Amino acid sequence: MSTDTRTAAHDSDTEKSPGTPRPAARRTRRVIAATLFGGAAGAAALSLGVFAGATEATITGSILLAFGAAWGAMAGLSRKAAEPMRWASVPAVAMSAVGLGLLAFQPGDSTLTALSWVWPALMLALVVWMSRQIRRSTRAGRWLLTPVVAVLALASLGTTYENVAASRDNHSHPAPGRLFEVNGHRLHLDCRGQGGPTVVLFNGLGEVSASWARIASSLTSTVRVCAYDRAGQGWSGDVSHPQDGVAAAKDLHALLAAADEHGPFVLAGHSIGGPFAMTYAARYPTQVAGMVLLDSSSPEQFTRMPAYPGQYAVIRRVYALMPTLYRFGLGRVGAAAVPSHLPAQAADQVRAVTSSAHGARNMRDDASMLHQVFGQAQALTTLDGRPLAVVTASGSLDDTVGWAAAQDVLAALSDDHLHTVVQSSHTGLLEDRAPAAESVKAISWVVDAVRAR
Repeated sequence: MSTDTRTAAHDSDTEKSPGTPRPAARRTRRVIAATLFGGAAGAAALSLGVFAGATEATITGSILLAFGAAWGAMAGLSRKAAEPMRWASVPAVAMSAVGLGLLAFQPGDSTLTALSWVWPALMLALVVWMSRQIRRSTRAGRWLLTPVVAVLALASLGTTYENVAASRDNHSHPAPGRLFEVNGHRLHLDCRGQGGPTVVLFNGLGEVSASWARIASSLTSTVRVCAYDRAGQGWSGDVSHPQDGVAAAKDLHALLAAADEHGPFVLAGHSIGGPFAMTYAARYPTQVAGMVLLDSSSPEQFTRMPAYPGQYAVIRRVYALMPTLYRFGLGRVGAAAVPSHLPAQAADQVRAVTSSAHGARNMRDDASMLHQVFGQAQALTTLDGRPLAVVTASGSLDDTVGWAAAQDVLAALSDDHLHTVVQSSHTGLLEDRAPAAESVKAISWVVDAVRAR
């Protein structure tokens, strides 16, 4: 009787309840979780740390390499487990090989776009194969792997959607102006209206020539206005490396000559377009009749604004990630979530050329050159009494310590200046009706001052 009791007790102790995980299953889940976390951590460390601010090829390649290593570790660490995941070596080899290829060969935007028509189908085939292997051979931790496979499928579908949308936009939104061959690449220039002095508009970060539509349309009845896209921006062609302010000034000077546009010009720059305009004025002073700075960045932004170096470190990293993310169609999601206040046609044009991977690449390139662009703009120390209008957005004064003092320094470039503060956000000076009307007044003030001389 006592023997039966002991046996029953022993059986009760060793028998596992249905909800209790087996040790082997727990080990498998730990391997899966650890390697996936390691892949994500490695991708973040490489893209945001080691290769911070790098090109799309480098960022995408480093992310693929990190996840390729994670899949390889999963296959290796589970080799002696109850459910060995030998199948994980296939995505490991595929991702590592592509990642190393991107890092080694550094393909440009056109090559990456061509490849993006091919790799989604291959990725979907890999996803289907991985899903079958997971169902057949991996019971433990399947819930950890399924979301990862789903993300890979969504990335493939998103890239296909992005390719179709970008092709449609290229057809639906041709260049509104003319294209000129300048220094080995094409530049887009859109000039309208009559009457001198001609106003030349300089885009800010993430802006294109169509971003000035509200302002340009209000000016062309009284003065000629030329909006243009720097190399890589909007409808202009690409260059092999990001341009600094001097290269952009040389391009613009040649572009205006090729288009038979005659100076001296009134230069109007918004945001980082201000320093680009200043560099042009420093290099070609006889071609400048006056200047308008709309909530312009300061050439001394890294030193006059205490928080800016830290902000720039974040900006540089985020903008470097954007071409990779936009390749999956995420740029269009963001554009839809933040509606433009421009007129409908211009808003569609801006969205078409800025929400693509190519548009994100331009923003990344511009951001990567801000140190050089700001430094080169410091060559302009005076406008020698030529009329200058500085318009400051109240939102920037509220948000940025040191912005007010920096705007005062810009106004001091000329004794003949008008400095106004407008109730507006930074982008509102171009997009919103009332603030844009104030920007038009400032440009008209400079034009009238030049005409009165």
